[in-house]
Amino acid sequence: MTEVHGFADEGFGPVADAFRTNFDENLETGAAVAVYRNGRLVVDLHAGVADATSGERWTADTLAVTFSVTKGLMALSAYLAQQEGLLDFDAPVSSLWPEYAAHGKETTTIRDLFSHRAGAVAIDADLDLGDVTGWTPVVAAIEATRPQFTPGSTFAYHALTYGWLTGEVLRRATGKLPGALLNHYLAAPLAAQAWIGLPEHLHSRVARVAPAPADTSPETAELVRKILTMPTFIRSVTLGGLLPLQSIDPAHELDLNSPALHSAQIPAANGITTARDLARIYSTAVTPTQGIAPLLSQNSIADALTPRSSGASWPGALTPPGVRYSTGFLLNGSPGRPLLSDTSFGHDGANGGLAFADAGARVGFAYLNNQMPAMGDERANRLTTALRDALGRFR
Repeated sequence: MTEVHGFADEGFGPVADAFRTNFDENLETGAAVAVYRNGRLVVDLHAGVADATSGERWTADTLAVTFSVTKGLMALSAYLAQQEGLLDFDAPVSSLWPEYAAHGKETTTIRDLFSHRAGAVAIDADLDLGDVTGWTPVVAAIEATRPQFTPGSTFAYHALTYGWLTGEVLRRATGKLPGALLNHYLAAPLAAQAWIGLPEHLHSRVARVAPAPADTSPETAELVRKILTMPTFIRSVTLGGLLPLQSIDPAHELDLNSPALHSAQIPAANGITTARDLARIYSTAVTPTQGIAPLLSQNSIADALTPRSSGASWPGALTPPGVRYSTGFLLNGSPGRPLLSDTSFGHDGANGGLAFADAGARVGFAYLNNQMPAMGDERANRLTTALRDALGRFR
């Protein structure tokens, strides 16, 4: 039986039980979960190993790659820029980024970029590592890309381009690349360990992600068949072949275990932090936390909870069925990823990780791990169900 470290306050035992169950059922390699309620840390748990090859234990200081959970950090930063008068979600992208208005992208709004309505799901050009680490080459490639659908007309999940689309418009608005932006708005003010572009001296603290277990089920075979008929999806998650389709692939030269990619700025996918720090960021977004006033205004929270993309999505990309996005955030109501309530907003990731704020319950939640999931992954869902049950006992 895996030993679980940390604590869960009285009343939050169901969260600890769900966390342990994930290990007891051999669904985890290493993981951490943290919950803030009313600005106070009430759950802080970790267990397992940070590296299955070496047996190194997951500790309170282990850092984890957040995959698409990173998108929520970009959205939080955007709302803070808007509150400072630096960004207008409903303005055309060209008002800040004139070069973007080409090849059918002229009518795109900034909100389109954040709500997966830009149509630039995949980049036309093939990219290499130098392009990705250089930032500007990817931006130029996006400028030259023709959208796969008319911007604003529908939506599709922008798996990786979301990061450069939102990151570049924020760079134009604030003068800061995503790593500096995250530090300016969130990490430094909250004394949080969180990076987009990890300093080299911290690489040894990052948990090594294990690939998904082998799965020969008919459901998986059908999903693979569907993916292989969707060239736009394949290009969107591989950047034209630079990255493996599965995100983690020991046989591939580059994947999200690679220090080179940890150091790069890929603001849709390679945020690195701890569950405790991430939960504190989301808690502070909506409620006073450890002496810091809420980051988001009531208007910003209301906007962050307003659905912008839902229903039928553009079929050329693999968008989760039933998913609902606001301006940069996943909302409650997705069949595959229910959050705490309809006042929750955040984001999940390809590894099954999840982080969100709940304005009504005054909660910040984060769950991070280093095990890519099998089909039908329920690890995060178990934790949010347990948290919902625990909070119900306080009413």
